Amino acid sequence: MEENNLVNKYSNYVGVRFHYSTHAYFFGYKDLDIKKGEKVVVETTHGPELGEVFFDPITIEQYHSVLELKPILRKATDVDLKLHEINLKDADFALEICKNEVKKLGIEMNLISCEYTLDKSKVIFSYVADERVDFRELLKVLASRLHTRIELRQIGSRDKAKLVGGIGMCGLPLCCATFLNEFDGISINRAKNQMLAINIPKLSGHCGKLLCCLKYEDEAYSELKKDFPPIGFKVFIDKIEYTVTTINVVSKMVKIDNEEDTKFLSLEEFKKQTGFRPRPNKDEKN
Repeated sequence: MEENNLVNKYSNYVGVRFHYSTHAYFFGYKDLDIKKGEKVVVETTHGPELGEVFFDPITIEQYHSVLELKPILRKATDVDLKLHEINLKDADFALEICKNEVKKLGIEMNLISCEYTLDKSKVIFSYVADERVDFRELLKVLASRLHTRIELRQIGSRDKAKLVGGIGMCGLPLCCATFLNEFDGISINRAKNQMLAINIPKLSGHCGKLLCCLKYEDEAYSELKKDFPPIGFKVFIDKIEYTVTTINVVSKMVKIDNEEDTKFLSLEEFKKQTGFRPRPNKDEKN
């Protein structure tokens, strides 16, 4: 949506957080007096939902995301709050029904969550499965028992971690459950670039895939390594040949070896004793 259309449609936007997520999603509004902490009813891709305003309003001119901005329909009323509480209890009941039917039908799927839209026009079940699932018979059974529209939404392992949440090895809540909006492809090359031991279990997150945080410092490592000699680089000190076997860009240390000796030198000392100078970048002028 173009910026001028947003300005015509909304005056402000806020982050709204739902009961099933620690992550806030952006919604726009106009002609409403909304404050942080208030309950609001918003329009989502699934239908109307109740959420809590997570931070103070921001003027729409400062919204620069390419993501579509859905509207806040109204401030939540007492009726909305009561319906929401009822829906939470009914969702737990519906989840148990679905789990039992999945077991009876012998379907290979792992149910994760269940939620109703605020108007109860739809119930959404989220699940993970290793392969494609034929749930046509399950839909028929659920429709006859729940008497509403049924949506079965398959999610990936990273989406599951985002939905369930947890604590990472850093001791903080998972990034995917707090601020990450999308998942970039994480390659093992990032771990190699940061000179980490290639231990897949230790490099994997709750989802079983490579840690998203491997990308955070990757660019910094690539930049810092430009000032260091490559591994395997041959140098001479006092006419004795050594091979660069390890570098540490954080402590700025270089380890050099030969059959008879091992030296640990600071980067500056290494340059001084060997005369090493980093190669200029291709885009730099000689």
